[in-house]
Amino acid sequence: MKSLIVPFATAPRHVKQGFLIALDFVIFPVLIWLCYAIRKFDLGTEVVPNLAFGTLWVSFLAVLALSLCGVYRFIVRTFNEAFIIKLAIATVLTVMGLYAMAYFTPAFIPTSIPMMFGFLMFSWIWVSRGIIRTVVKSYLQSDIPRKRVAIYGAGNAGQQVAATLYRSDEHFPVFFIDDDISLSGQMIGGLKVYPPAHALNLFAKQHVDEILIALPSVNRIRKNEIVKLLQPAHLKITEIPGLTKLVDGEIRISDIQEIDIIDLLGRDPVPPIQELLAKNIQSKVVMVTGAGGSIGSELCRQIIKNQPKKLVIYELTEFALYSIDKELNLNTHIEIIPILGTVLDQAKLERIIEQYGIQTVYHAAAYKHVPLVECNPIAGLKNNAIGTAFSLNAAVKKGVETFVLISTDKAVRPTNVMGASKRMAELYCQAMAEAQDRTQISIVRFGNVLGSSGSVVPLFKQQIAKGGPITVTHPEVTRYFMTIPEASQLVIQAGALGKGGDVFLLDMGEPVRIQDLARQMISLSGLTVRETGSQKGDIEIQYSGLRPGEKLYEELLIDQENTEITQHSRILRSFEKHYALDELLPVFDRLNTLTAIPEDIDWALQRLEQYVDGYQRGKEIKVN
Repeated sequence: MKSLIVPFATAPRHVKQGFLIALDFVIFPVLIWLCYAIRKFDLGTEVVPNLAFGTLWVSFLAVLALSLCGVYRFIVRTFNEAFIIKLAIATVLTVMGLYAMAYFTPAFIPTSIPMMFGFLMFSWIWVSRGIIRTVVKSYLQSDIPRKRVAIYGAGNAGQQVAATLYRSDEHFPVFFIDDDISLSGQMIGGLKVYPPAHALNLFAKQHVDEILIALPSVNRIRKNEIVKLLQPAHLKITEIPGLTKLVDGEIRISDIQEIDIIDLLGRDPVPPIQELLAKNIQSKVVMVTGAGGSIGSELCRQIIKNQPKKLVIYELTEFALYSIDKELNLNTHIEIIPILGTVLDQAKLERIIEQYGIQTVYHAAAYKHVPLVECNPIAGLKNNAIGTAFSLNAAVKKGVETFVLISTDKAVRPTNVMGASKRMAELYCQAMAEAQDRTQISIVRFGNVLGSSGSVVPLFKQQIAKGGPITVTHPEVTRYFMTIPEASQLVIQAGALGKGGDVFLLDMGEPVRIQDLARQMISLSGLTVRETGSQKGDIEIQYSGLRPGEKLYEELLIDQENTEITQHSRILRSFEKHYALDELLPVFDRLNTLTAIPEDIDWALQRLEQYVDGYQRGKEIKVN
């Protein structure tokens, strides 16, 4: 049997259409005979009396109606509303054609016959296609295992997902899970609906391989609750995204994706205040330094949404500059000006600012990887502190209206050179703001951004894909997290709130324990944690110890008391200790001349200990 079905299933489309037409043409005479036989209760009754080849004419009429309505153009395995409508129209046309045949020809066709034939015709097409589909799929998929999927959400999206999975070669829907108690025990689309608590006991019995969350409009908090509820099942959890693209009203298999841990950790963002987004950008010439980095590139994306006059993207790394330039030019008609250069070249920065008439600068260029900067303290200090000073000097000298420094929570009581270098950059911005009133200078400080280069999230994904282990520095290490788009929007809005020398803090929500993050990512992959000393489980978590300069906990404030709320609910203004520009200038001038010799490193670290509250040099600092 399979030797006949497989060649048929793989035959050209016109061959399949020809087969269906021939099959219908043969069956329709049987159906019209059945109509007459039922009406007269006589199996030997004459069919379509008074018309030669009457049954063939009826068959021709029905096949013609189906062809004109495009029923034969539908693929057998796709039953949907469009197919039903086309078939219904073809049936109505056939019924009308039979009434016309009865009126305009000598054929004896009683009034009830066309309606009976229409019912049998519709039923035949529907049932025959269903049987063909079932038989073909059962033989073709007999050797292909299908993932058994439980669908969380029995609403419209869930029902569309179930219909899509039924047609899939790789998936098979098993049952629905829904919070609505009134749906419990009901059948929807052939699948039974269970409450979440009951479903947890069914996963093993029903051999469920995967759980799909079909709640496209659910918020992040609720989604996180659902994921935590389902974690004891140790099954892979997927979802349809909130902005699912619908094709002809249907969800595609390609729309189904793994749940992103970033989406669970990130909060539901507060809608931005449009006036703040547009204030320093709309119809202005804007420059972003470090434009190819994680924050810099997202700033560029947010900036072009607010219609600047021009956008200058300044970046040291050639490939990073090429990538963001190419991406931006694909998505906007705004003039994008790519500049390859370093923030340690003040003369070039002055020339660029003057040449393009730059009005707003977002300074995102920085070395941010703590262990690397700890091993290369002079390079880190120059890029982060001196680079910021040169960028700000150029901006002030050439009359830039607004300068925004992108800082970090690691600048607060830092235990590493990277954080200390960013605090030195903050101090210079504060001092310059106090010394002049030509340029409005703001500092925006926030924690880790999810998915950035060096973030633990992509690292953990790679380690899980390789089968582990996942490496965590310490069981109790915690960090603040925020999504890159939310952070970038808040940076822009904070810059618009500045009055001069402000330090803005972004509300990062609750800190996350990195160990818990790792465990949740393992669970989302449908795997289990292998605890230390145990042979059970899939992925082991290994603790490597804190890296050079790393803290267990990060802070956002130096002085908890000197803060005030702003116009935006997630942006705070902090008033912190700072120094006069005259005191800092000699230090920065000397820093710019340092080399990586032990004496220079020692002098630089002494200055950090002097000016940066809480900083003490680490024992691991190397001379490079």
